Amino acid sequence: MKILQGVQKVPGGMMVVPLLIGVMLNTFAPGVLKMGGYVSALWSPIGTGPFIAAFLLCVGAQIQVRSGGEILKRGVTLLVVKFIAGAGLGWIIGKMFGMNGVLGLSTLAIISAVTNSNGGLFMSLVGAFGDDTDVASQALLNINDGPFLTLVAVGASGMADIPLHSLMIAVAPILVGFILGNLDQDIAKFLKPGLNVLIPMFAFCLGSGISLTNLVTGGISGILLGFISIVVSGGLCILADKMILKRPGYAGAAVSSVAGNSVATPAAVALAAPVFKPVVQAATVQCAAAVIVTVICTPLLTSWAVKKWGTAKEFEARKLQASEKK
Repeated sequence: MKILQGVQKVPGGMMVVPLLIGVMLNTFAPGVLKMGGYVSALWSPIGTGPFIAAFLLCVGAQIQVRSGGEILKRGVTLLVVKFIAGAGLGWIIGKMFGMNGVLGLSTLAIISAVTNSNGGLFMSLVGAFGDDTDVASQALLNINDGPFLTLVAVGASGMADIPLHSLMIAVAPILVGFILGNLDQDIAKFLKPGLNVLIPMFAFCLGSGISLTNLVTGGISGILLGFISIVVSGGLCILADKMILKRPGYAGAAVSSVAGNSVATPAAVALAAPVFKPVVQAATVQCAAAVIVTVICTPLLTSWAVKKWGTAKEFEARKLQASEKK
């Protein structure tokens, strides 16, 4: 049976499918998850924290400081603008409507989703339409994986009082992974497979704490969240790609997605800022729905940008023609 291949064909399947299985079990057979021992440790909400911590350690190891000037320029520009899009929108909605947000979307869900981009999708898109520098810029965009930037955003906004030690505890796995991965490239390579292994693990645990009712309610607003990420972060990043980097907008479009990793962010943030605990379940489901929406829509937006402004190769050809005319 080709179970893995079937799961991988689903947009964001390695995260979405285990999460849904966890939801179904929690809804119709919750006693199974409460048996205790290894069963509860591995397949109940108890396992969420350890699995996410291990995942963040692996994420940190993939963030490399060895980046060239142009790679640094492109990566940092897209990273900062993507963060401003999500954090700015979250702050505005938080000021206007409070922590619970509007249309069922909490500020936690908005910031967690919109500030985070799907690295694999980005690299596949810029690999098709861009150049090696675009692909390498993902090394900088890796910084938006996990809860760090979300914690920075909610802390700076005043929506939650996050003590320094709580922030450090939340990002400690990323920092340790970052240090180890940069001290020894072999450690980074060793930990990289952990990203794919741990995603379905923590996704199932997250799902095991959510009921089917939450999923239906959160899924509808989560679809809206996906379109918000495409429009707001995609629009701003395309603008930055063209106005600041002076390049075609395909890379800005390619970073408009919501990463599967964002599903774990609400729970991780709530550990450091307990004030968000009431909205964690809804935010988790909304981020999951947004992932699926952007997996479908981000490639469409990127293709539109390519048709309008061209690929990296076409862009360089136009630059060469312009310089020759001079």
